[in-house]
Amino acid sequence: MTEVISEKLPTTRPTPFDPPTEVAEIREQARISRLRFSDGHLGWLVTGHHQVREVLASPKFTTNPNKHHMLDLRFQGEIPEGGRKVQPGMFLSQDPPDHTRLRRMLQGQFTVRRMNQLSDWIGEIVDDQLAHLRSLGGRADLVKEFALPVPSLVICAMLGVAYDERHRFQEDTATLLSLESTFQEAMDALARIQDFMRELIARKKETPSDDMISDLLATGEPTDEEASNMALLLLLAGHETTANMLGLGTFTLLRHPDQLKILKDEPEVLDNAVEELMRYLSIIHFGPVRTAAEDVEIDGHLIEAGDTVLMHVPAANRDPERFPGNPDELDLRRPASGHVAFGHGIHQCLGQQLARIEMRIGFSKLFSEFPDLRLDADPDDVPLRTDMGIYGVHSLPVAWSS
Repeated sequence: MTEVISEKLPTTRPTPFDPPTEVAEIREQARISRLRFSDGHLGWLVTGHHQVREVLASPKFTTNPNKHHMLDLRFQGEIPEGGRKVQPGMFLSQDPPDHTRLRRMLQGQFTVRRMNQLSDWIGEIVDDQLAHLRSLGGRADLVKEFALPVPSLVICAMLGVAYDERHRFQEDTATLLSLESTFQEAMDALARIQDFMRELIARKKETPSDDMISDLLATGEPTDEEASNMALLLLLAGHETTANMLGLGTFTLLRHPDQLKILKDEPEVLDNAVEELMRYLSIIHFGPVRTAAEDVEIDGHLIEAGDTVLMHVPAANRDPERFPGNPDELDLRRPASGHVAFGHGIHQCLGQQLARIEMRIGFSKLFSEFPDLRLDADPDDVPLRTDMGIYGVHSLPVAWSS
């Protein structure tokens, strides 16, 4: 089998909504190819939908970051010999049985039934934020006034974090996710967020309330450090990802008026519209990463123990073998289930049902309340988050008839 070898991962987006063209070209040559990592390691790049799912479902791969070869040049020379300690509770970086034990503690909080029970409450949060948006007159930054506050209010309330304490983590989260931060800046930001979460755990132990962290502590299962880091992961994931989907998704719909009309005129398409936006936008630039813990064959390729594999979710979600009918076009009527925007396998996003509900309610109510919502800037001037680990828009100037 002839191998396709990329000496560098393409990262330049041709439009605000599309992954790099070169990645699609690589996918059409070989859905599994070789990739030179920044530390010189010749690993693998997986761009096919079926192949990404196969890697993510295989127990022969590890998520332990100390096993991965480096893709980020900032980290070279910064990792101490023997690797960095995987901190207790950081279940995204852990394999079974530790991952299984930690995730089990949280699964009951994120069932479909429980998330659906929160719909009315989330709707009230969205309504309040839309009323605030309306009070600003006829123009605003949708990210600042709607897309970021809604999921932040939701996850803060669920975890028992006072919303007026958001400055304790939002600025440091931005530093942590910035691709322009140095290694030390990122680690300092993480340490400050961890300090905040340790304070929160101490407060919850002393004065429990009706929230997810108090419930977790009441089980007596996690250590304080595990609970702190588990809560940290939920807090970061709970507002950054959904906020960027609300912001970038709105930008996308405003730039695709034919699809926006479908969303407005056909309410039955709403659930699928959220799935299609997730598939089409895939708000990570690339990833996730796994390393083979033993030799494993995927799609006819022998991936040897120690080989690091980079999966490219945006490319996989545009794979025409899985999504026929020009997957590079946004089509809210396209059956979009089965995308890998939430991952796959044992590490699939724990809060995916919450994110879906926030997007369904957020998009439907936004365009119902502001039917003439429009961009208030040249589309080329909308600042894109090409400098951040989670893609989206830094701001989205919009206007409406007041």
